[in-house]
Amino acid sequence: MSALPTAELANLSIVFVGAGKMGSALLAGLAAGAGGAKVLVLEPSPSPDAERICRENGFELRASASTQDAPADVLLLAVKPQALDAAAPAIAPLVGSKTLLVSILAGKRIADLAVRLPAGAFVRAMPNTPASIGRGVSGAYASEQTSAEQRAIAQTLLSAGGAVEWVDDEKLIDAVTAVSGSGPAYVFYLAECLAAAGVAAGLPEELSMRLARATVSGAGELMRRSEQTAPAVLRENVTSPGGTTAAALGVLMADDGMRPLLQRAVEAARRRAGELSG
Repeated sequence: MSALPTAELANLSIVFVGAGKMGSALLAGLAAGAGGAKVLVLEPSPSPDAERICRENGFELRASASTQDAPADVLLLAVKPQALDAAAPAIAPLVGSKTLLVSILAGKRIADLAVRLPAGAFVRAMPNTPASIGRGVSGAYASEQTSAEQRAIAQTLLSAGGAVEWVDDEKLIDAVTAVSGSGPAYVFYLAECLAAAGVAAGLPEELSMRLARATVSGAGELMRRSEQTAPAVLRENVTSPGGTTAAALGVLMADDGMRPLLQRAVEAARRRAGELSG
């Protein structure tokens, strides 16, 4: 699906259910572009970041919904997947026949959501934590009942945290979750491992960690700025035949190296996302 236009959020009622790490990340992104929207955040145990975002932007923050609440124009569901059954009855008054429900629950299919929260339209999305600094990426899928205007609203909400990539098959959201949703953790672990390898090679621990962090973040920024250049080309550009990088890549690119390891890791995450459905 090609990129969608964004929509104005002014005069919309938007409810965030859950303001944990991912919910707060999107909330931080939304704060920059929510002009004119009425935003309610439901979170019984808000983090200091969530409290600050709400305070600074005039968002209402409450522990729970009220029977006096009217159905929202947009409800963004950001609780843990395992908490859906407990949360659904409490937020049911906020969901009506015209509500757009945007879910970022890993593994929970639109069919799972519709049984518990019969909204008028659904978008299932998977962002990642760099959304908190506007550098995230979300994969998204819209139900057939979702109008072009509602898709544009979802695009606006999600793009507040970074890039948005739409897919035409809901099954692909589990793969998106495994690649980019969980992906930042893989990169952070790479930095951990690189730092530990530096210590094993004789570097002081703090110095090795500084080198690893700067290397991973710098390489990521170079790849971002070289958007039209394939990662393989960037790799080749720093690999001299017979040099030190080539020696290291001989290990990483071996038959039992990084590629099959990451494939197994992504498949494990994709499979777990499927197990969370229902």
